[in-house]
Amino acid sequence: MNATETNNPLRRIKSFVKREGRFTPAQSKALLENWSFYGLDCQPVEICPEKVFDRVAPLIIEIGFGMGVSFLETIEKNPEHDFIGVEVHRPGVGAFLHQAQQKQIANVRVYCHDAVEVLRQSIPDNSVDKVCIFFPDPWPKKRHNKRRLIQSEFVELIAKKLKKGGCLHLATDWENYAEHMLAVLQVSSLVNTSESGDYVSRPESRVSTKYEQRGERLGHTVRDLVFVK
Repeated sequence: MNATETNNPLRRIKSFVKREGRFTPAQSKALLENWSFYGLDCQPVEICPEKVFDRVAPLIIEIGFGMGVSFLETIEKNPEHDFIGVEVHRPGVGAFLHQAQQKQIANVRVYCHDAVEVLRQSIPDNSVDKVCIFFPDPWPKKRHNKRRLIQSEFVELIAKKLKKGGCLHLATDWENYAEHMLAVLQVSSLVNTSESGDYVSRPESRVSTKYEQRGERLGHTVRDLVFVK
């Protein structure tokens, strides 16, 4: 570990565990042919969302969109918004780009990179209307809890990127992780929108996923948290 990593706690938080997997021909082709339009490269230079999308519109960032099925559905339902997806699983990015190109979706761009670095290096402060993180890896074993993405440092990084009135929307079907998320957020600079001081009912804006439906069949309760700046 070098000096930079030692002095910067955010270097220790990863938004992923890299499991590359195999590409289908369609996924590989989509990455090769569509990255020039949809892809954004993480660089130590902040983007200008208005220039990226060639318009002024509310900006939503979704971190960890997986294969992108529910993410794409959300985008299709909200053509008046612009979206940035962050996902490190390249086959998933390829699958998403394949579907986005087929449907001629224009209001989305994608980073295939660690979300911590994307937010810190490339996203301007006070520029984002909503950040969504749905069903992140719960790291259920207690000795692995420190690997969870939702930690105080990361939440405060997100808060810096949100506009005033912008929100962070989290969802998980692991009760222990939901409690962890709530505890972290309650001491953050963000404000809970829940009238009961804990969780909210699933907002209509969050599309139900196959992962969520599987969890419900297994008896898992999905908990949503929405905190605003």
